[in-house]
Amino acid sequence: GISLTGRRVFLKPNMVEYELGTAINTHPNLVAGAAVACRRPGASEVVVGEGPGHRRDMEYLLTSTGLSDHLREERIRFVDLNHDDVAVVPLQSWFTDLKELALPVSLLDSDFVISLPKPKTHHWAGITCSMKNLFGTVPGAVYGWPKNPLHMHGISNSILDLTATIRPHFAIVDAVTAMEGDGPIMGRPRFLGFVAMGSDPVAVDATCARVIGLDPEKIDYLKPAAEFLGNIDARRIEQRGESPNRFATQFDVVPDLAHLRLSR
Repeated sequence: GISLTGRRVFLKPNMVEYELGTAINTHPNLVAGAAVACRRPGASEVVVGEGPGHRRDMEYLLTSTGLSDHLREERIRFVDLNHDDVAVVPLQSWFTDLKELALPVSLLDSDFVISLPKPKTHHWAGITCSMKNLFGTVPGAVYGWPKNPLHMHGISNSILDLTATIRPHFAIVDAVTAMEGDGPIMGRPRFLGFVAMGSDPVAVDATCARVIGLDPEKIDYLKPAAEFLGNIDARRIEQRGESPNRFATQFDVVPDLAHLRLSR
């Protein structure tokens, strides 16, 4: 089991933009629920933080999504990662050639990092889930919007370097309603009806990819991630609870991503 007693926990939801009736952001109930669940076994602090690459007005996002009400009710601190103090850290892999990155101190000072993504098809990366969710930790005040150096050095390369450096300890995926089509913002909501959790973000993302009909072996960042960050081999992923096959479906993708489909 995981012990959180006395540890500082950092929760990173996915908050990009707000539009009524869409499935862009991690549901506030999941974020608040995760915060309470971490505090109950004795975490010394639980902080929620996000730094959207799209919408700069964090106050608007917090209010319109309803997350601010939940956090106020539970007395949980929120940090705008685009404007937090930063420290420069060496990257632990070098797919981008960047060598180092300024990251928020709220993230770096924590003992236990949990990625709370919303699974969505992504018109460049194929799928965005717990690993791609780490883009929101890169401060816009330092690197601009939409996190320009990460795009210039390749999204897949950046996902690998961020995951290798931050090394999230756990992922809780809000797959109750996901997004298909032209994600991560312009796609359509698609009901899946489950929450995925795991201590290996690579295995979690590979499992979610399979559920929505994409082949992890064909996704640019998942295949190299399996060599040093985690596991994508379905035979070696220990599944507890219900089988992911129960939820398996076929998400619509933009035509450029059709080659990523699983051959079932």
